[in-house]
Amino acid sequence: MNDHGPGAGQAGAPHWRDAAPGGADPASMAAEATGTEGRLAKAALISAAVLAGMALQVRADARRAEREHPPLGRFLAAGGVRLHFVEAGGSGGPPVVLLHGNAVMAEDFVASGVLGLVAEQRRVVAFDRPGYGYSERPRDRLWTAEAQAAVFAEAFGRLGIERPIVVGHSWGTLVAMALALNHPETVGGLVLVSGYYFPTTRADVALFSPPAIPVAGDLIRYTVGPLIGRMIAPKMIRRMFYPAPVPPAFTEATPVPMMLRPWQIKASAEDAAAMIPATAAFEERYGELRRLPVSILAGTEDQIVDVGRHSARLHRELPGSDLHLVPGLGHMVHYGVPGLVADAIGAVAAVARRPGTSGLRQVSDRAMTSTT
Repeated sequence: MNDHGPGAGQAGAPHWRDAAPGGADPASMAAEATGTEGRLAKAALISAAVLAGMALQVRADARRAEREHPPLGRFLAAGGVRLHFVEAGGSGGPPVVLLHGNAVMAEDFVASGVLGLVAEQRRVVAFDRPGYGYSERPRDRLWTAEAQAAVFAEAFGRLGIERPIVVGHSWGTLVAMALALNHPETVGGLVLVSGYYFPTTRADVALFSPPAIPVAGDLIRYTVGPLIGRMIAPKMIRRMFYPAPVPPAFTEATPVPMMLRPWQIKASAEDAAAMIPATAAFEERYGELRRLPVSILAGTEDQIVDVGRHSARLHRELPGSDLHLVPGLGHMVHYGVPGLVADAIGAVAAVARRPGTSGLRQVSDRAMTSTT
């Protein structure tokens, strides 16, 4: 018996089951479906080709940026990571280590003049943090502030850096504090510049973290990420320096194409995502820093970090610390007053050299403790 019942095989006698809804012919529907699938496949191939082309261009742009901006310093291996660092100065007094903030690299301290001023008095080493500049950032661990600090603690030993004064700017302050808290034998004192110290809600975390997402983040970083970055970078850099103008020395030392290499975008995104968890972990341990001389600096016009909620509050948590809040300068305060930063380093170093001393137990004449 025919599956379609009586009369199904007779010519001129179409059965109701032979007609598709709306009277469409099944063969036509199949052909249309096949055509749709073909168009989707073609669109997918075109999209894949476009993305592949963008990825090749992004990589080429990154390599060109590196050719135009080669490393200034030397390399060493520590903690399974190849680190790039810039070194200057002699051996007078405790050495100094400089740790830069997000998006930039070690040359930020060269361009600001801080490294040169400090080098007149003592040995100073500025590192590219993992993933920035020319330092590696392998995917074998979560690059928290603690993980970065562990690498630097080993690097200090390899370079013969004994109990340095560790200077951190912005995100670098988290690594500086992680060194002091988790590797106390490696740190002689702290100078914390424009830091973020307590967990607060931040819109920029949600904005800048997506490139850190596995797989999806890789796609962003090698395609649209650098394009978007080129559009927003000028405004972000102006905001970092506000109300001061962006100095030519900064743009020469930290060109935007270096910031927008896919691997540095990844480092910046991961660090942005780690800011709040890092401060939440450290907040209850700040009392441990009272054994060290600590100097805290920030610009009162900082548009990136609320000075009252962070620098002034940390100063209250550390009564022996020295606080410098500089009027008329913003987040990149070390460009406006490199001499003040160098003086703060010198003051911390002087206390660190005296056995049995800890806090600086003074407040700068330029300091303000208002949280408004």
